[in-house]
Amino acid sequence: MGLEFTHTSNYFLFAQLFVRYVQQHLNSQSVSTMTIPLDVLEKVFQNDTASATTNLDSILNIADEYKVETLNGDQKIIQSYSIDPALQQLVLTLNADAIQSLNEGKPVIEPDASDYT
Repeated sequence: MGLEFTHTSNYFLFAQLFVRYVQQHLNSQSVSTMTIPLDVLEKVFQNDTASATTNLDSILNIADEYKVETLNGDQKIIQSYSIDPALQQLVLTLNADAIQSLNEGKPVIEPDASDYT
């Protein structure tokens, strides 16, 4: 007897949701870090617990490839991230130039999904 698993996580969809969440929660000033509780991430990922826990690193590996056009060329929005298991939160270090460009209304440049096959 063989079992076939039909559920596969859509990392690119969740990366897109995550970046849009970050973008919506930026204020008009320059921010260098952002802290997001893991239970909030689960809601961002449409109550998919696996995406907020087990698959989170894979999603963040895609999300940190999102860029925005700046005066210094295209720059990544997320410089680095870390997960604090004791406080159950995600800590993002953001690129100040990219955040300024986002606040000025520049569009987000998404990574090419075909590069990840």
